[in-house]
Amino acid sequence: MKGEYTPTGPQSGPNPLIMGNFIHSYFQSKEAHEAFCQQPKAKKDIFKYGKPEKGMKVAYEVQAASMINALKKQSLFSLYDAGNEKNKEVIVTGNLYGHLWKGKIDSLNLDEGYFCDLKTVDDFHKGHWDPEIRQKVSFIEARGYYLQMAVYQQLIYQQFGKVCQPFIFAVSKQTPPDVMAIDFNSPTDSYLMEQSLQQINGDQNHFWHVMMGEEEPKRCGHCEYCRKTQKLTGFVHASDIEVD
Repeated sequence: MKGEYTPTGPQSGPNPLIMGNFIHSYFQSKEAHEAFCQQPKAKKDIFKYGKPEKGMKVAYEVQAASMINALKKQSLFSLYDAGNEKNKEVIVTGNLYGHLWKGKIDSLNLDEGYFCDLKTVDDFHKGHWDPEIRQKVSFIEARGYYLQMAVYQQLIYQQFGKVCQPFIFAVSKQTPPDVMAIDFNSPTDSYLMEQSLQQINGDQNHFWHVMMGEEEPKRCGHCEYCRKTQKLTGFVHASDIEVD
């Protein structure tokens, strides 16, 4: 945020985000999709040599197109596409535990009382190691989607006065793509969403103080930044080395 560090490693590239936004904008509107593809960073990733006249790269011409088609042929996906463009990319704002929040809802249907989020995922059934509970969890837990859905639900209620049900439509980057429609209706889902809100209540003051430069951030010890700036201060027991 201060401009003191710019990620350079292979995992910091914009490709995953751009492909996700490529698919998002497709289902927003033809105009939004064309405008996104013409953005300088997007154009560089989407088109060969960054030039539209040279055609799309295989990742977009084949992979992204197959992911879009996998969603389009699902009748249930009509829930996401219901309404008009005004239902897409809806900005919502509110206050959670004393701090201002802003969100962007992929697809919001206030009349029917639900909202949808569109996710692109490498593999739905791939396990993700959670070091706190020392076991693998789903991509929903690993990527903080319980928290995201809980926050969106709260912001929608604060702005529109209506409690809306969250859905996720997910499409995988596999060949052929897998698709999944996900709700948050089980008792476990409700518990994890509420737990996520309590996590915000407990953690966000620290995040705010870090952003303001009033507290030092906690190092994860694994990311590109931590590897680049690490200083050995002691020994780690051989039996305590963390594994993914």
